[in-house]
Amino acid sequence: MNRVTLVGRLTAKPELRYTGSNLPYARFTVAVNRNFRNNDGQTEADFISVIVWRKQAENVCNFLDKGRLVSVDGRLQTGSYTDKDGNRRFTTDVVADSVQFLESKNSRSEGAVSDGPSPYDYQDAPDVNVSEDPFADFGDSVSIDDNFLD
Repeated sequence: MNRVTLVGRLTAKPELRYTGSNLPYARFTVAVNRNFRNNDGQTEADFISVIVWRKQAENVCNFLDKGRLVSVDGRLQTGSYTDKDGNRRFTTDVVADSVQFLESKNSRSEGAVSDGPSPYDYQDAPDVNVSEDPFADFGDSVSIDDNFLD
């Protein structure tokens, strides 16, 4: 069985693209906190590459932005290619079957007081150590109708 479920925050705004046959798709990265702290007491994050297709790709690009909390359900897909220098490169992506938006568009800005950079600002994604649990003040569960994304 090949199933992946992730909950994390987007590291950048997704960009809609099209295949040669005009099929819409989007690639984005989700920062997912690890369940433990390192020796310095920091919570580290993994940065997972996701690809989404068709109408869901259009919805993701229209309604999501950097830092938004999402749930991704899908499967792992591996591949390889040869780069411009002739080196073989390997890839691993999550191909999303479902992307659920876990917070409202304005929930991060309503009543927010800024004391500097947020731990959710993943500008330098591979080198970021997240010092707080991004789900600590998430609150109650959110129910989103699956038909919303179709």
